[in-house]
Amino acid sequence: MTRLNVVLLLSVLVSALYLVQVQYESRRLFTEIDQVKTQGRKLELESERLQVEKRAQATPLRVERLARDQLQMRVATPAITHYVSQGAPAGGAP
Repeated sequence: MTRLNVVLLLSVLVSALYLVQVQYESRRLFTEIDQVKTQGRKLELESERLQVEKRAQATPLRVERLARDQLQMRVATPAITHYVSQGAPAGGAP
């Protein structure tokens, strides 16, 4: 009978240790999931902020101002337009 009691005691101890290990792993995974969700929300907010900034940077008025100021571009007018006409082909062939 004592042999049965020892076996039962060992099985209860192993079961209790396994239960503690499973609970610890469960809590660790829950914490990790919560951290990943928080990081996902931060990334979504950053993405939205960057989309707003991208739209603000690409306004036609801003692009025109940058082209004029930084690239020294100007609006094409007939007075400064050079037209290229098709000339005779090279080599003198008709």
